[in-house]
Amino acid sequence: MTASDGVRLSVRVTGRQDAPTVVLVHGYPDNGSMWDGVAAELEDRYRVVVYDVRGAGQSDKPSGRTSYKLDQLSRDLAAVIGEVRPEGKVHLLAHDWGSIQTWHAVTGDDLRGRVASFTSISGPSLDHAGAWFRANLRPSPRRLKNALTQFLHSGYILFFQLPLLPQLMWRTGAMRAIMAKVDPAETPPSTLDGVKGLALYRANMMTRLSRPAPRPADVPIQVLAPTGDSFVTTPLQTEVERWAPDLRVRRLTGSHWITRAKPAVIANAAAELIDHVEGGEESRALKRSRVDGARRGRFAHKLVVITGAGSGIGRATALAFAGEGADLVITDINPSAAADTAKLLRDKGAGVGEYTVDSSDAAAVNAFAEQVKAEHGVPDIVINNAGIGMSGPFLDTSVEDWERVIDINLWGVIHGCRAFAPMMAERSEGGQIVNLASAAAYLPSKILSAYATTKAAVLTLSVCLRAELAADRIGVTAICPGIVNTNITSTTKFVGVDEIEQKRRQKSSSGLYAKRGFGPEKVAKDILRAVEKDKAIAPSTPEAKVALVLSRLTPGLLRAVAKLDPTP
Repeated sequence: MTASDGVRLSVRVTGRQDAPTVVLVHGYPDNGSMWDGVAAELEDRYRVVVYDVRGAGQSDKPSGRTSYKLDQLSRDLAAVIGEVRPEGKVHLLAHDWGSIQTWHAVTGDDLRGRVASFTSISGPSLDHAGAWFRANLRPSPRRLKNALTQFLHSGYILFFQLPLLPQLMWRTGAMRAIMAKVDPAETPPSTLDGVKGLALYRANMMTRLSRPAPRPADVPIQVLAPTGDSFVTTPLQTEVERWAPDLRVRRLTGSHWITRAKPAVIANAAAELIDHVEGGEESRALKRSRVDGARRGRFAHKLVVITGAGSGIGRATALAFAGEGADLVITDINPSAAADTAKLLRDKGAGVGEYTVDSSDAAAVNAFAEQVKAEHGVPDIVINNAGIGMSGPFLDTSVEDWERVIDINLWGVIHGCRAFAPMMAERSEGGQIVNLASAAAYLPSKILSAYATTKAAVLTLSVCLRAELAADRIGVTAICPGIVNTNITSTTKFVGVDEIEQKRRQKSSSGLYAKRGFGPEKVAKDILRAVEKDKAIAPSTPEAKVALVLSRLTPGLLRAVAKLDPTP
C-alpha cells in the first residue's frame, strides 16, 4: 500500500478474517519479522496485521529527516488502518519506536475514533517522556535517582545524533555485535534497517524531549514494562497516568526484546485487554494492573493460595489478606474446616475457592495447582502453611512418625513449591511464595528433633529457592513463628508415651500456649508485612525474634540451653 507522501509500505494480513483486527507496530532497528512469534500466538484468535514501517524491511526507505517525523509516522499508521479496516476500530500492539509513534497517533487526531485499545511495550510517548524528565528533576532523592538512571540508559540516543560514526558502526557490524551482547534475545537486525532508522532519532528526539507538548489518550491503554529493559527504565514507561485515564500497567520479567524471548506472554497479555474491550470479562490480571484511585487494600485483586487454611495461622492469614482486597483459594485436609473458613471469607466480601487437598500427596497437589490455574488463574502469592506438630525424644520417634512429619511439614512445602513456582515463572509477572517454618528451625531442643528437622529444612529450602527464583522476580519467604495459640497443640503427637499421657500433654501444652496470648492473627499480620517487603526470613513472636538473633550471635548458648530438661 502507499502512504500519504507516496512511500510504499509493506503490509501483511493473517489470521481469522471474521475476528477483531490487531495491528502490530515494530520498533528500531527491527522490521515486521520481529513480531513473528507474537503473531503466531494471536492468529488463531484475531485478524493480525503486521507492516514494515518506512525505512525498514520491505517498505520504502526515503531519504531526509522530514520523512521520519512523528506526524508522518502517525499518518502512515492511519493509512495502514484505513487500508485493512476501512470502518470500525482496531486494537494496537506496539514495541519500542513502534510504540513511540503509536502513542503519538493515539493522542492526536489521526486515529480519533479508530482505536479500540493500545498495548505499549518499551516505548513511551516522547512528549510524555520530556514532561516526565522535567517532573523528576526535583529535589527528591527518588525522582532524581529515576531521572539519572534513565539518562544513563539513554546515552545511545546522544550517540545516534553524531554524523557518520553510527552509520560506520552499523556497516562494520560493530553495532550488531554490541546489541547482541546487550540483549541476547534480539536477533541481529539488517544493517540497512539500522542505518536508515537512525533518522527516527535525528528527526524527533531532541525537539520532542526539549519542548514536550504532552497530550492525553482517550482509549484503554496497557503498558507492558520489561523490568530488565536496558534502554527504557520501568518508571519512564509506567508513570503515565496523567495522560492515560484508562490505564493498566504490568511489569514483566524480561529484557527489551521480550517480544522475541516470550511471545506467548506478550500475546496473552494483549489478548486479555482486547477480549475485555470486545465485551469479555475483565481478567484478574487486568483488574490487578489497573491504575486508578478505586483500588482498595494493599493486595487488591491479588490471588492468594493458602494450604492448611481450615484453622489457626492459615485461617487468620486468609482473613487478613481478604481484609486487604485479595481473593483467596484455600485448602485443608478437613473439608468442613475449609468450608468454615470459606464462609468467613465470603462474609468479608472476598472471592474464594475452597478445596480438600492432602498436601503430602504430590499428585493431589499437582492436580490442585492445575485446577487453580484453570479456574482462577495463576496465583500471585502461594502460602504453604499446612503442618503438624510432633514432640518427644529422638530415640522414641519411630520411622512411621518420621515419615508422617516429613511428608506433611517438608514434602507438603516441596510439593506446593514445585506445583506453583513453574507457572508463576512462566507468567513473568513475579509473585511471592511463603513457607511456614518455625523458630524451632534455629532454636535447638532435645524434645523437638523430628519437628525441628522438618522446619530447619523448610527454612533452608526457602533461602535456596529464593536465590533461584530471584531472576523471575518471585520472592520466597520463610515465616518462623514461636509460641502461637492455635489448635496445633491439641493435635501434636507426643511420642514415647501412652494415650493417657498423650492427652495430658496436649491439654497442658494448649493451656501454656493460651496463656502466652499470642494469637494467629498476629502471625498473619507479620506474614502480610513480610510479603509486602519481600523478606527472606520473618520471625514472628518476640521469642522467635530474640532466638534468631541469638542463633547468629551466641549459638553455643542456645545449644547449652537445649540440654536442659523441659518442664513436663
